[in-house]
Amino acid sequence: MSVDTVRTARLTAGVDLRKTDCHPDFWYPIAWSDEIKPGAMVARVYAGEPVAVVRAKDGKLFALENRCAHRQVPLTHGVVQGCTVKCGYHGWAYDASGACVDVPYLGKERLPNGVKAYPCKEVDGLIFIFPGDPALAELHALPEALGSSAKSSYKTRQLNRHVEAHYSFMHENLFDMNHQFLHRKQMGMIKAKCLGKRSGPDWCEVDYTFSRTEGQGTVGEAAILGVVRKQGEGDNADLMTIRTGYPYQDLKVWVGSGEPVLHVWLGYTPLDKEQRKNRTFGYLSVKRPKIPGLIEAAWPFITMFTEQIFKEDKEIVEMEQAAHDAQGDDWNNEVFPPIRELREVLARCGVPNGTRPDPQSRIAAE
Repeated sequence: MSVDTVRTARLTAGVDLRKTDCHPDFWYPIAWSDEIKPGAMVARVYAGEPVAVVRAKDGKLFALENRCAHRQVPLTHGVVQGCTVKCGYHGWAYDASGACVDVPYLGKERLPNGVKAYPCKEVDGLIFIFPGDPALAELHALPEALGSSAKSSYKTRQLNRHVEAHYSFMHENLFDMNHQFLHRKQMGMIKAKCLGKRSGPDWCEVDYTFSRTEGQGTVGEAAILGVVRKQGEGDNADLMTIRTGYPYQDLKVWVGSGEPVLHVWLGYTPLDKEQRKNRTFGYLSVKRPKIPGLIEAAWPFITMFTEQIFKEDKEIVEMEQAAHDAQGDDWNNEVFPPIRELREVLARCGVPNGTRPDPQSRIAAE
């Protein structure tokens, strides 16, 4: 099939997935819990909109548009006083709902409009905001747990990186294990075999098993699988299941029976208005073996191995984004059925770029 034919097919379909925004009516990770102490706040961004994430003196979390309604300067340039935020310019104060509760030189009888407030929750050490319609925040519930990060039977590390690529590239990269050739220096030549796939309106799953056809893996790879592998269980006992449950992803690896030996949870938060950049938040959890201290001894090798894998993935999806930007359209010729289903889920659940309501327009209309 020629390049022109592929391009024509994509344009005829009418949907450029790389110009499809994350749907705002879901919870998105915005900061790590330990980044915000009581009485402090941090500046973050969601799809080009500045967000101030605040922890009040009593520990209560809330999130506000990071622009004072007066002169539009960042609220994070100010201070937290009790359960309010005071702008560092003129001292205008806002409560957790975004209402302006004090203008020092006007008194409390002549208060102007406030700022947008975001529903805000904390789960397993991550802080989430709900950037869409607040009335839907409780309907679209957060996951009860982020992978296996809270389980004492696992040792867990944070995954945290800025990636210059659209979130859909992230979903596809994890979902498609046929790209193991990319990681040949870390894992040798690995052949992925797709065992099956499943999908629904807002989710899809794919199963793989693996065999090494050439070379050998690093100590880090062996550490993840070897510390929990039972005697007599070979490579073919391994099973990987990857799930996109919009807008998050999970990856689980089993070696024989029992709990997964590896569990990865990931959330992708768009940073710029065009959503060509994202911040990836996640947890990587490895099952603790019965031998005390073994996982701690193996952990430096596991960390080095996984960091190198993520580095290679980051570089390749950023190349994909650069190619899309240079071509102006999505020319990808996708032939793998699970990825085709994944793309359908992402297109169905997302919204066309730029259709998210403008927070400033909403406030002005109130």
